Amino acid sequence: MTSALLLLFVVLLVVLAFEYINGFHDTANAIATVVSTKVLTPRQALLLASSTNLIGAFFGQAVAKTMHSGLIDDKVVAVTTLTILCAMLGGIIWNLITWWFGMPSSSSHALIGGLIGSAMASAPGSWNWQVLIWSRMKMDSKTGLPTGDMEGIFHKVVIPMISSPILGFSIGFIVMGILFFLIRNWRPNSVNSIFGKLQIVSAGYMGFGHGLADAQKTMGIIMLTLFASTKAGELDHLPSWLHFLRITDKSANIPLWIMMTCALTMAAGTYAGGWRIIKTLGHKMVKMKPVHGFAAETTAATILAVTGSLGMPVSTTHTITTSIMGVGAARRWNAIEWSLVERIVWAWVMTIPVTATLAYVIYKFLAMFA
Repeated sequence: MTSALLLLFVVLLVVLAFEYINGFHDTANAIATVVSTKVLTPRQALLLASSTNLIGAFFGQAVAKTMHSGLIDDKVVAVTTLTILCAMLGGIIWNLITWWFGMPSSSSHALIGGLIGSAMASAPGSWNWQVLIWSRMKMDSKTGLPTGDMEGIFHKVVIPMISSPILGFSIGFIVMGILFFLIRNWRPNSVNSIFGKLQIVSAGYMGFGHGLADAQKTMGIIMLTLFASTKAGELDHLPSWLHFLRITDKSANIPLWIMMTCALTMAAGTYAGGWRIIKTLGHKMVKMKPVHGFAAETTAATILAVTGSLGMPVSTTHTITTSIMGVGAARRWNAIEWSLVERIVWAWVMTIPVTATLAYVIYKFLAMFA
């Protein structure tokens, strides 16, 4: 086995390790509310989340295509397996740090930041901003004509990064206000009983949205890795039973084996659980009952489903956390622990710059020995 092929397998394992960590790091996003409201036990909630994560991963490919062809300009920089390795390491390090401190940071933005930093490190010069696709018209891969859709970091990352938390808070607030109006004359026991059952559905919906949004991101990274290796000629002399690794057209549909691998890895990571973040989201930030959990999960899952269909790699963490904030604010403004919210926001703000810097430094260090 050549050193290039060995490095490729190492990179693929690291990508799947990121997917697994994403599963347990973001488990809280799907199940924190349903656990905190005591509708399901932690083990039941984990089983529900991992199952629906698995299902959601098979719906749509728009986000994956954004990740592998809509952020980095391969005409400026040749993405290599080392580029991907350093991107993943930067994201993994940040995910583990924030997981350790119980902060629900974004795995999506950790991955994007890592990819930005390592791509810039791969290019000639220092911090070469031209490697990034900031804003451009998307072209049809077959006809070469404009599709009318915009792609790039501004449209697919920056705008959703700002708008999804605002939408999460606003829609969560509105949905909770509507529910308060509808149930104002209900008995508390009836409210808890009915919404306890409905929250099982909303938690499953949230797990589905998480699988759809996050599993596609690593699918795109694997496609980018294999396309880069194929283009570099590293896979020219593979034995026949490994020819499935060759990706000659990065705009093609994602192979089933990549979808299966990413979906199963994320589901396994989800089942492993992320109790530190569950405690932060489900208990510390705002106290919830089933009706609040239903409103927050339904809001967040709907936003994830819509943005996923538009190819926007939106943060599951940002979306569910701000939905919980909106629901809590509708209940009572001071029901939210705003000091904790401030810490969470700082973790969000720091994610892309920190992971980009980590990936950049790691690449420069490893390149000295490559």
